[in-house]
Parts: sequence; structure tokens; C-alpha cells
Amino acid sequence: MELKNETRVSEFSLLGLSEDTEVQSLLFALFLMMYLATLIGNLLIILATILDAHLHTPMYFFLANLSFTDICFTSTTVPKMLVNIHTETKTISYRNCLTQLYFFMVFGQLDNLLLTVMAYDHYVAICYPLHYMIIMNLRFCDFLLLASWLFSVLDSLLQCLMVLQLTFCIELEIPHFFCELTQVIQLACSDTFLNDLLKYFATRILAVIPLTGILFSYSKIVCSILRISSRGGKYKAFSTCGSHLSVVTLFYGTALGVYLSSAAVQNARTSAIVPVMYTVVTPMLNPFIYSLRNKDIKHALRTISS
Repeated sequence: MELKNETRVSEFSLLGLSEDTEVQSLLFALFLMMYLATLIGNLLIILATILDAHLHTPMYFFLANLSFTDICFTSTTVPKMLVNIHTETKTISYRNCLTQLYFFMVFGQLDNLLLTVMAYDHYVAICYPLHYMIIMNLRFCDFLLLASWLFSVLDSLLQCLMVLQLTFCIELEIPHFFCELTQVIQLACSDTFLNDLLKYFATRILAVIPLTGILFSYSKIVCSILRISSRGGKYKAFSTCGSHLSVVTLFYGTALGVYLSSAAVQNARTSAIVPVMYTVVTPMLNPFIYSLRNKDIKHALRTISS
């Protein structure tokens, strides 16, 4: 029988974005600034929604949870990258890799589901304004948040349990700055058919269904807005969901760009740069979009700073 080049894996090597020392120093400064901007921006959003009584509504309740999710999402990858650059190491232990992989999927999927819930919230607010507070009551909001967490945790847990069943080869180099599911599966020596099948259906179900829900909600919102006679009423309705629509476009636009680039780009180092958009840039830009386009958030932030 042919002996396979397999071993009990203890650690992976994260190749990162560049091996050049000067480039790594630049990357460290750049990612540190973006990470701090993400933390400060999203923490200000959370603080504003807590301290300002006018923001104690379902819309800002979900926005605060989205900001918390963005902080956690970025924190699963960037700090480890910064540590590796600073200490000039590339390794991550097998246990830490799976932990990073698990929480990265949890908060990435939670981000996706919260955007869907927020789209539904805007749909109810614009299409059924008189029944808004009855439909979007506190118990229902808690249920939507709990359901989003539950689906995210179960999907991520199942994916990681399937990874635990894999046997890995000696060459354990991941051409990314974090442990990404597809890259980890590709390093396995054992059969990955079930992993690929699960990843395929989970991606289709937990990506297509939320996106369909968002598109359906906004189609109804647009139809409802067009029926408003006054120009001021139309502007107010559009401004209500403008920030969320911008964030949705950024989130799904970068995700689609990552998917298409991964399929087209063959160079491993180049493909590692692409996920930076949705793992770092998008969570950083979200609070800026809401603070610049939302009058209530701007007023709350001015109140806090004064």
C-alpha cells in the first residue's frame, strides 16, 4: 500500500499579504489604523444608541448589534495578523486556527442575517407605519436577534465539526492572513466531499435566502414610497433606509467581488489581498456611513461629544 504524507497537525502557517519587511511594516501601520477606526467608530454607534433615549427603537437596537458584530468580526482576524507581523512569525496553532475559523464564520454570518433583519424592520416601518410598534415589539426583536445568533452558531459549529474529521498533509501553508474555511479544507489529505457539499448548501441557503429577503423588502419599500404624494414624505422615507441600503450594497458588493476574484485570480498572494475588503474595510466604513447619512446618529454623537 502507498504511504500517504499525513501527520497529526499541530499548527498552520499563515503566509499573509507580503514577505517584504518594508511592506509588512506598512501593512502593520495600515491595518492597525483601520482596526482602531473600526473599534472607535462602532463603539461610538453603540454608545450613542445606549445613551440617547431617542434611539431606543428597534432600528437602532439592530444597528447597535450590527456594530458589535462588526467589532467582533474584525477582531477575529486583524489582531492575530498584527501580532504575527510584529513578532515576525507566521504560525497559528491547530486549535487557534479552528477557533478563529469558528468565530469568523459566526460573526460573518451574523452580519449577513442582521442586515436582513434590518431590511425587514425598514419594510415594516415604511409599509405599515401605523402598526410598526405593534409588529416590531421588544419580544419580537429579541426573537429575531436570538434566531440570527442561533443560525450563525449552528452553521459555524457544524462546519468546524466537519473540519475536525479531516486528516491533513505535511504542507500546511494557508495563503491568507487568517484561517479561511476553503483554504483549510484544501489542505486536507482525506476525502473532503462532505465538507464541500456542506459548505456549498450552507452558503447557498444562508446567503441566497437573506439576500432574497432584502431584495423583496426593498421592492415593497420602493413601491410604497412611490405611492407617497409629497416630495418631503418621499425624501423622509428614502432617508430612513438610505444608510442601510448603502451598507447592504457595500457588504454584498464586496462579497460578490471576493467570490468572482477568487474564481478568476490564480495567484495565491493576490487572492489573499481580496478578502481584506469584507473583513476589514467594510466593518470600518459602516459606522461612517451611518454617522454621515443619519441625522439621529449625528445628533446623538454631537450630544455625547459636547
